[in-house]
Amino acid sequence: MSIVAAADGSALGNPGPAGWGWYVDDGCWAAGGWARGTNNMAELTAVLDLLQQTAHLDEDLLVFCDSTYVIKSITTWMPGWKRRGWRKGDGKPVLNVEIMQALDEAIRGRRVRFEWVKGHSGHVLNEAADRIANAAATSFKARAVPDAGPGVAGAVTRPVQQRPSVPVEEPDLFSAAEAWTT
Repeated sequence: MSIVAAADGSALGNPGPAGWGWYVDDGCWAAGGWARGTNNMAELTAVLDLLQQTAHLDEDLLVFCDSTYVIKSITTWMPGWKRRGWRKGDGKPVLNVEIMQALDEAIRGRRVRFEWVKGHSGHVLNEAADRIANAAATSFKARAVPDAGPGVAGAVTRPVQQRPSVPVEEPDLFSAAEAWTT
């Protein structure tokens, strides 16, 4: 048996208020974000949260993503980055390294497959994840805490929000959001 989910991210401005979300069905989804982050950070964090919340389950995981950056980062580029001390082929540091390292840990020993889906093309799971991510970003824009969703039944912990690795002029996390992520 497999868990089938979609993960997506949203940034209103890039960087700007950002939200992430993943969706399995109406009873199993989650969202979060930051007052200031990037779309790529949100896309990656959606997958990270999904992996962390399903860690206690033995099922295979199929993740639909509309981000080739996320899929290639995890499935193609990460082994080389690790060999080079989390540096890209040109010697520059990997962007979003904290999230990448957390993804590397969360995926270890898991049976996870990623499948690209074109965004905004009517894919039911991707459209739901997109709505959730956009709603979270919109909440952060309004300086409100988004609906975190029900998550996965039996999940041991909710992950601590990853701090953005982009320079920010305002606080990088909307402090009230930390209350529901710890």
